[in-house]
Amino acid sequence: MRRYLSARALALHLALVAWLVGCAVADWWQIGRAVHGNQLSFIYAIEWPLFAVLGVLGWYALVHMERPSDEELESRRAYEAQMRAAAREARETQRSEEDPALAAYNDHLAQLAHQPKRRLFGH
Repeated sequence: MRRYLSARALALHLALVAWLVGCAVADWWQIGRAVHGNQLSFIYAIEWPLFAVLGVLGWYALVHMERPSDEELESRRAYEAQMRAAAREARETQRSEEDPALAAYNDHLAQLAHQPKRRLFGH
C-alpha cells in the first residue's frame, strides 16, 4: 500500500489522470470532426483510446518499478569498473597504432565515461 501513497506515486497518479482526461478530450474532438465529414478523423478517434491504454501501462510500470538493492548497485559498480579497466587496457595496447587526433578523441570519451551519472527514478 505504501507504494501507491508515496510522493512519487501520487505525482504519477496525477499525471495519469491528466493524461486520460487529455486523451478523452482529444478523442471526443476527433469523433466530432469525423461525424462532420473528416474521414481521417475516424482513424484518430481510434488512436486516442490506444494512447490512453499505453498511458495506463506506463503508469503501472512506473509505480511497480523496484529500486535496486545495495547489493545490485555494488555489483553494477564493480562491473562498470571492470569494463573501464578492460577498455583502458585495450586503449593502451592500441595507443601506439593510433592517430594522435583519434587518441585525443578517445581520451575525451574516456573522461566523459568517468564522470558521475545523474540518478533517475529507480536507476
